[in-house]
Amino acid sequence: MIRLTWVQPEDLIGHELRQAEHEGRDVSSVRARWLAAGGHLAPPRAGASPAPAPPRLRALAEQLLDELGPAPATALPAPGATRPAAAPGDLRERLHAAWLGRAAGCLLGKPVEKLPLHGIRSLARATGNWPLTTWFTERGLPPALKAAHPWNKRSATTSLAENIDGMPEDDDLNYPVLNLLLLQRHGKSFTTADVARLWLDELPAGRTFTAERVAYRNLLQGIEPPHTATHRNPFREWIGALIRADIHGWTNPGAPGAAAEQACRDAALTHTADGVHGAMFAAATIAEAATADADIHRCLRAGLATVPPDSPLARAIRDGIRLAARTRDFDDVVDRLHAAFTTHHWVHVVPNAALLAAALTHADGDFTGSITRAVSGGWDTDSNGATAGSIAGLLAGRPDALPARWTAPLKNRLATSVGDFDGIGFDTLAELTAREAHRS
Repeated sequence: MIRLTWVQPEDLIGHELRQAEHEGRDVSSVRARWLAAGGHLAPPRAGASPAPAPPRLRALAEQLLDELGPAPATALPAPGATRPAAAPGDLRERLHAAWLGRAAGCLLGKPVEKLPLHGIRSLARATGNWPLTTWFTERGLPPALKAAHPWNKRSATTSLAENIDGMPEDDDLNYPVLNLLLLQRHGKSFTTADVARLWLDELPAGRTFTAERVAYRNLLQGIEPPHTATHRNPFREWIGALIRADIHGWTNPGAPGAAAEQACRDAALTHTADGVHGAMFAAATIAEAATADADIHRCLRAGLATVPPDSPLARAIRDGIRLAARTRDFDDVVDRLHAAFTTHHWVHVVPNAALLAAALTHADGDFTGSITRAVSGGWDTDSNGATAGSIAGLLAGRPDALPARWTAPLKNRLATSVGDFDGIGFDTLAELTAREAHRS
């Protein structure tokens, strides 16, 4: 039997119980009924439990999901009027560095995705790479340690130092490509329905995960946005919308509010509340970084300005920034963050956004420092590395300002499952993105 991840009702119910608690709801009676019937809590790291539930238990899971009810959908902003972006003349070079940075940061984090923090540290220390300064490798790695902390099975063959040959396919790069296609077809006034139709046309369902997979399933069941984000979707405040936000920032340089508005319309297909706020924060931060004279601290302030200040996400980001600003050793920052967010799933947007902001703050915008700190903090390593690399790449300003050890292995080649873009160069992607930034 195929155990399709992120959609099995018997696994969704455990995630929904946790998410509902984060929203302040009392779900103790539902949890008690589920556990008394023989149900289990959500798998801690994988997308599906090892064995399917019996029919009676699956039926109960579906019943309880509906009893808990959908979360409120995020109100959609009206599409803003299209206008030329206030783009600096060297925008194409900055975007080239951003695409490369996003790829390098993602690739750095890929082999250790899903590993616990102590596993990441152990693997890097055993190969003389802690604090992180370069790619992970298994050269010289003791077999017992490799067995104790196995690399991410999807990524080891493409993302360890000895195996890198161009940028492999990854959802953290698929979504910027997909959103580039979105803007080419619909412009900056796209609607959430346009996003949905594009996904059905161009995005393989098997290359979606968590909230994106649930929303895709909902579309196929005839559910329309924004209800796609709320129907049996316990992942609605996870990191998925944030990793789709880069293109909205890249194409609105110096206009963080416009970038956040675009990101909100995109995110509403799959996310609510802090799931949407995370995308808005990332897009606005990136839009500010795309200007010619930005520094990372101003960029983070611009991102925070688009997020409700009393939201859990905003509080977490502020805490991450303050902690990084006053703590010398970044490992201590990470330990404090992990202690603060023990009840959150490792893909939830709140702890990951706090870590991202802390890494960028602590590195003071330096490219290598930004991506290595973001990845060394654990949780969603490839996504955090990707967003940190995008932002730090913009701040670096041009491709040759990025260290060659990060860019040369990419070979100016991206593998993707989106449309006709497979094998495209990052220089070409930068040119296409710059056109959308300037398009009225």
